[in-house]
Amino acid sequence: MYLTIAFGGALGACLRFFINDIMLKLLGKGFPFGTLTVNILGSLLMGILYGLIEKQVITVSPAKTLVGIGFLGALTTFSTFSMDSVLLLQQGQFLKMALNVTLNVVVCIFMAWLGLCLVMQKG
Repeated sequence: MYLTIAFGGALGACLRFFINDIMLKLLGKGFPFGTLTVNILGSLLMGILYGLIEKQVITVSPAKTLVGIGFLGALTTFSTFSMDSVLLLQQGQFLKMALNVTLNVVVCIFMAWLGLCLVMQKG
């Protein structure tokens, strides 16, 4: 089980670094777009994963262990989101900090719900 988590975590961490690097190159350092992007993507994928488990399309194990805990756990990062917000606050960027918090919380919860709904649709 731990090797499964570690393997998924390694893949998730690498993808997180890759996405963050791309977002820095495309949009610069003015806002933590990389963290926001991985949190939105990870939330959508988590909703899809749990929907597929609920519909019994995939089994809880190893999917939850590999994808949910390992891959998505390393891809998304609340600790980085928190630090990005603190740094914006320390820099006096109150509007950007509030926007970062609002977007990460509201959009990511919505994306998790959307992912679940996409899978749970009758069809």
